[in-house]
Amino acid sequence: MQRVIRAALIAAALLAAPPLAPARAAQPYAERVREKTLPNGLKILLLEDHKAPVAVFQIWYRVGSRNEQVGKTGLSHMLEHLMFKGTHKVGPEEYSKIIQRNGGNDNAFTADDATTYFVQLASDRLQVVVDLESDRMQNLSFDDAQFEPEHKVVMEERRLRTGNNPVASLFEQVNATAYTAHPYHWPTIGWMEDIQQLTREDALAYYRTYYAPENAFIVCAGDFSADALLAEIDKSFAPVPLGDAPPAVRGIEPVQQGERRTVLRREAQLPFVAIAYHVPNLHSADGPALEVLSAILSGGKSARLYQQLVYEKRLARDAGSSFELTSLDPGLFFVYAQPFPGKSAAQIEKELLAQVERLQQTPVAAQELTKAKNGLEAGFILAQDSLFYQALLLGQYEVAGDWRLVDTYVPSIRAVTADDLMRVAAFYLTPSNRTIGTLDPLPGPPGRPAPPPMPPQGMVH
Repeated sequence: MQRVIRAALIAAALLAAPPLAPARAAQPYAERVREKTLPNGLKILLLEDHKAPVAVFQIWYRVGSRNEQVGKTGLSHMLEHLMFKGTHKVGPEEYSKIIQRNGGNDNAFTADDATTYFVQLASDRLQVVVDLESDRMQNLSFDDAQFEPEHKVVMEERRLRTGNNPVASLFEQVNATAYTAHPYHWPTIGWMEDIQQLTREDALAYYRTYYAPENAFIVCAGDFSADALLAEIDKSFAPVPLGDAPPAVRGIEPVQQGERRTVLRREAQLPFVAIAYHVPNLHSADGPALEVLSAILSGGKSARLYQQLVYEKRLARDAGSSFELTSLDPGLFFVYAQPFPGKSAAQIEKELLAQVERLQQTPVAAQELTKAKNGLEAGFILAQDSLFYQALLLGQYEVAGDWRLVDTYVPSIRAVTADDLMRVAAFYLTPSNRTIGTLDPLPGPPGRPAPPPMPPQGMVH
């Protein structure tokens, strides 16, 4: 499950992306995207947009924490770091320097379902990144002297992101309690105990298993000729040999049959409550209704949770919900809040559950429903002013099943009714299907600020 609303990394990339003319929402992606699959299995998705002389190149590998095994969690993220350590042709850390010399910027992120590397640069320099990516798809090289420092960097990242953040630790614990069989049980960054024992040999074996053309696809959006770019990609990537298919993920989460609870006792200033419900994804007819339901609850400061818990009742310093429509396997629907000083976790839990019960028993007013749907549609359309976001959308939907499904988003949101919201709330947001996590603060040094409230984490760099 992609346990995130929007990663800070993606937000930064959106801000850095050159502005374009308003997105052409009326023209389906199916009519704008050029698709080709090479004989070695590499899929290519090209979206021409000639409003500015720039392009975004993304290469997606269908491997994330979902593909890891017990005792070796964190390998996907570890390998993301090691992919910048060079090849037989390109020295350690030279990848980013080459991109910068050509006026571009690069980065990467790891999620539950995929690992993505991306570059933004002038469109006449695309051949540079094409050659670099085809090289490191097949020729990654690093020794122990390069592995060990990066190993320490990843462990420190784990400490900073989770070890020093009790709210992030709570979300990890809730996920680990909600999932008992599926690999969404463990965090994207991995358990610290597993990360500590990862070896260079583990990383190289993982690379050889998952970094192959048949387990990857390219998305490129920007100012180029699709015919010319296809020829360049074909020339660089076609020689990469077809490998063995990676092992399938066989874990299937059993139906939850009773409420689960978990309590985290950590040094913190304030409690926190997170409630998770098992829900389907975009492959279910209920996916769009769950998307709208999340917007009703937390689509900005005028949405229900913030208005009720923060503004009107003064119970919480922040509150929200989270749902990832494009997770590869069924995920979780979260509601969460952090109380003001002097308010208890029990009060917050009671109010969150009351808000869920209200959704089940009282139809959403027409004006509120229209506002939530308009907000989702406007966000979807306006964000496409960014080339990066257009490519990201295609990649997310391709990982989830088929990039063409992106064209169903707006029509499916428009079709959601108040009855749909009541039905999905009554069916999925039930006591037997929920996991409740509570952060019970232990006293710490005086004067230390409370960590900010945060949604579930699902992407790491």
